Amino acid sequence: MLLRQLCLGMGELAVPEDDPNNRDAVHEAAGHRARLRQRLLEGGAEALADYEVLEYLLFGARPRSDTKPVAKALLKRFGTLAGALNADPKALAQVDGMGETSIGALKIAMLAARRLARSEVQDKPVLASWQALLDYLQIDMAHLTVERVRVLYLNTQNRLVLDHHVGDGSIDEAAIHPREVIRRALDIGATALILVHNHPSGNPEPSRADIQITNRIAEAGRLLGITVHDHIIIGRAGQVSLRAKGLI
Repeated sequence: MLLRQLCLGMGELAVPEDDPNNRDAVHEAAGHRARLRQRLLEGGAEALADYEVLEYLLFGARPRSDTKPVAKALLKRFGTLAGALNADPKALAQVDGMGETSIGALKIAMLAARRLARSEVQDKPVLASWQALLDYLQIDMAHLTVERVRVLYLNTQNRLVLDHHVGDGSIDEAAIHPREVIRRALDIGATALILVHNHPSGNPEPSRADIQITNRIAEAGRLLGITVHDHIIIGRAGQVSLRAKGLI
């Protein structure tokens, strides 16, 4: 009895299984889950609404509960499906009904999405897999709450040699040193690079500092035969390529 009460307190279990009303609820929930599963298997990527995707992910964590209220509460709190999946575990725990098992169900889905997106980029020419690269970076960085700077170093075949996390903070010469970026390229035999950082505000439009540091790195690279292919800025609203905007 104590264990059941503890589970109820965590939001991981509904009313007792031996309650006749609960048996009816369990049967109804099973039918609802079967219908969602059928729609998922037959309807493809757009078969389920965002709250239904969250419902489905929570099925295993909450086997005898109605997961729809929790799913809708997650969307209300975090705004979008991506926002819920990327939310900090401590923030997720503040949503009524979200215990460790439920949080784990969301986090493993996000981990799988990152691994899948990364697999589309690894061991392939980056410039020939450009959209896959953008998709991976969007999944990996769009919902970060800090500004993160990365440099993707490429070899002569434009394959990824090193994905270097430079640091967290505003992208200026205090956070990223042009000479250090180019020196690392020379040390590992890279012939090109792509700068990447995110804007936690959500707006990916480049700032003056973004443009200035990019041009300094590009100029330093030209002197030593290192090409700066692009600087990609990631935001929740999408991505911006400085090369596409004519800023490199």
